[in-house]
Amino acid sequence: MTFSPPGSDPARLRAAEALWNPALLPDPYPHYEVVRGLGGGLMPLPEWNGWFLTSHAAVSAVLRSPAARSGGGIEAMPGSDGTRLLQGMMLWHNGPSHARLRSLVSAAFTPRVVEEQRELVRGLLRDLLASWRGQDRVDVVATLAHPLPARVIMAMLGLSGEDEARFVRWSNSVAELIGGAQGSPELLARIDADAREMRGYFRDLVEDLRARPRPGLLSALAATGDGAERLSGDELLSNAVLLLTAGHETTSNLIPGGLLELARQPEAWAALVEQLRRPGVADELLRVVSPVQVDGRQLGADLTVEGTALRAGQFTQLLLAAANRDPAVFPDPARLDWDRPNSARHLAFAAGPHYCLGASLARLEIAEVFAALAEGFPDLRVADPHPRYKPNLILRGPAELWVQPG
Repeated sequence: MTFSPPGSDPARLRAAEALWNPALLPDPYPHYEVVRGLGGGLMPLPEWNGWFLTSHAAVSAVLRSPAARSGGGIEAMPGSDGTRLLQGMMLWHNGPSHARLRSLVSAAFTPRVVEEQRELVRGLLRDLLASWRGQDRVDVVATLAHPLPARVIMAMLGLSGEDEARFVRWSNSVAELIGGAQGSPELLARIDADAREMRGYFRDLVEDLRARPRPGLLSALAATGDGAERLSGDELLSNAVLLLTAGHETTSNLIPGGLLELARQPEAWAALVEQLRRPGVADELLRVVSPVQVDGRQLGADLTVEGTALRAGQFTQLLLAAANRDPAVFPDPARLDWDRPNSARHLAFAAGPHYCLGASLARLEIAEVFAALAEGFPDLRVADPHPRYKPNLILRGPAELWVQPG
């Protein structure tokens, strides 16, 4: 058993620093394999008092451990309107505080409630894809990947469709915050301005919902009774924004990312066209594309992972995308295989206490989207196989993807 990280290693430090290089966005996977090779699944980095985990077993073990704490360091972030918005999200809470917040919104994602969204998703797809007919080129992101998940989660929350463009803009800002936005003062000022706008919008909306309840999850949360289980105003605001963002970002990044992978693997597209509703499509796309590339946990207690002792106070950088292509678990890991027996073991939705609440909804949306595309546009072609990516190394996805519907 290794009881402490070995000494400084310049190659490891360079590999860790390179993970945040925007040049990796189009294809980060070769570099993940460099990190895997340097650490054998757990790469120590004493300079940062941390570890970089790439193996499926190690990442899964940390995600599931009660010693692993989400949100380490967020309290120390510089105070801003954006930071205040993040701090109330259940994403950064642990133990009883997290369990309380999660329990208050979990009723929105029961199997029955999610299945009730299927006809909504299919109707939205019919409307959105009708605009593709007769077009030489369309941008998948603008015409499908952004509007579809936004409209679904807005309907579930009970929000007005009139505000769609604003909600998508807010979701993008929160995604940049979660992605550790590093940019110009103008960018950070814009994110803070969006956070203030969100706060004002949801504060007014909650007051109205408590006075005049109407269908939707937000109204139900706003009406939660007095006492310990009632959400505070800041909690309701932060977690409404989290649901809006989480319900949008994963699927909106997966759709163009999945089409890019299918363009690179035409045999997988042909198999999907031949049999539209294969049960493994959503999970295999989530595994290969990994719209959430990286997660992190601070250790609140010592933890032994694969025979290696990690110490309390250390930070673990969890490379979900590398774990999802771990050849020890997924042979020929870059290949889309609709019949892969263990696709659902992917960690695209994390695992353990912070497993994604909306995983079943995301799976439904992804399955319906790719079945509709394969059925309606069997000759679809990606016009630009090297699209521009959004500047977010954590929530990775193309900023646009032009296709020829055929």
